[in-house]
Amino acid sequence: MKKSIFKYFILAGLTLGSVSCDRSFDEINVDDSKIYEPEVSSFLAPIQYNMACVGYLRANDFTFDIMQVSLDFPNEGNTLSRYNITENTGAGFWNNSYKWIKQVYDMRKAAIDSDDKNYEAIALILNAWIYSNLTDTYGDVPFTEASRLEEGISQPKFDQQKTIYLQLLDDLKRANSLFVTTKQLTGTDLFYNAGTDTNGITNWKKFGNSLSLRLLTRILKRNGEVDVNARIQEIVNNPTTYPIFLSNAESAKLNVTGAAPLMPPIARPQDFTTGRAASEFFVETLKANNDPRMAMFFGQAKELLPPQANIGYKGAPTGYAYGTVFNYQPSNMNQNLAKGPLNILIFPYAELQFILSELAYKGIISGSAQTFYENGVKATIEQWGAVVPANYLTNPNVAYNATFERIMLQKYVSLFFVDQQQWFEKRRTGYPVLPNNGGLLNNGVMPSRLMYPPNPRVLNTTNYQAAVQLMGGDNINTKMWWNQ
Repeated sequence: MKKSIFKYFILAGLTLGSVSCDRSFDEINVDDSKIYEPEVSSFLAPIQYNMACVGYLRANDFTFDIMQVSLDFPNEGNTLSRYNITENTGAGFWNNSYKWIKQVYDMRKAAIDSDDKNYEAIALILNAWIYSNLTDTYGDVPFTEASRLEEGISQPKFDQQKTIYLQLLDDLKRANSLFVTTKQLTGTDLFYNAGTDTNGITNWKKFGNSLSLRLLTRILKRNGEVDVNARIQEIVNNPTTYPIFLSNAESAKLNVTGAAPLMPPIARPQDFTTGRAASEFFVETLKANNDPRMAMFFGQAKELLPPQANIGYKGAPTGYAYGTVFNYQPSNMNQNLAKGPLNILIFPYAELQFILSELAYKGIISGSAQTFYENGVKATIEQWGAVVPANYLTNPNVAYNATFERIMLQKYVSLFFVDQQQWFEKRRTGYPVLPNNGGLLNNGVMPSRLMYPPNPRVLNTTNYQAAVQLMGGDNINTKMWWNQ
């Protein structure tokens, strides 16, 4: 198995190493099509590994700060955790996403050429996963004309978000119909081991349909303009045709073994905690829950004066007022979160349960919002290998109380380390309610998007300007289609 994984990474021309969300991977020519006719199976593992790492680092470098999971500490400057956003905040994310979108594009073409329905379906799912994160970050982005340099398109037009969403949802529906569950993959699959596991292809179907529910829930405000509710009901009411995740074992995730080539995204664990503190909001939320993962996620705070005794779990307030003096060293994140072996969460079962809880709460689907909620709460803990305490669901801070705010707070907890999903959901729903501790910029308003990075602005100026005009400005407070 180890040799097999190496084979597919080598075929893709991939050099593994540490990467950063805002620092691009080494520029390596991974397009072998001009020299060879690559096997369709050679594309999958490198795409999975690299885009999973992009998501992991995006959570670590961006989402943690903006969603009050952690913060640069100590700091008095204009940091990301204070909503200081520049055109370079998402540059690495943009560049890496389009780099691997090109590989997905080539993978799909190779699958069609070889009449391999399973790889074609997987390419559609991967494309929807990556593109949905891109458009949810920026709004309108190059889509229909992207990855087509070989056809002479070096300056692709920007597609509107509505167009992108409708196509991705149609692609996911098509993927569901393409899968041949009796046929295994011919190469390495890092998510579901579908080359040897007889359940692998079925799990891919479940991933695609669960991803459809994520995207449909994100655009709930556009129901009527788009048949959102009807498409949700089509999936949820027909589990035989449209299977979805039923357990943590079926979650989309990447197991990083810690042995080459599957190395952790952060090369040195000490870099994970240098100049950082855990955020007071996240620490206190988990503390109030009596969450059994406290020691798994955090170190203990300490007194500043000798003997620097532990004082329990205590974070620093994100965006604290300038001039604040601390009489303790706040809790930090646990370095083990950056060490192998570890699982990088792509789409956890817990997230799906909270989606279903919201949909039931709003009367869009049948079923018990409380049952879905409690399934999500339990799965959130168990996906990290922890055990749910016997009285956990009766804790007044955790117990279902028939409010949307409670559902979304626990969903926020479940999305720890899931790329940018906490931020997307905060923008969509307004939850969780994050405190303004006196030092937030942008008038304390959560940014609604990122500005386009320099590459499209400089190298694709005409199409960039057209997109900006149509969206209403390239600034962090411009709301995108699904949130208008």
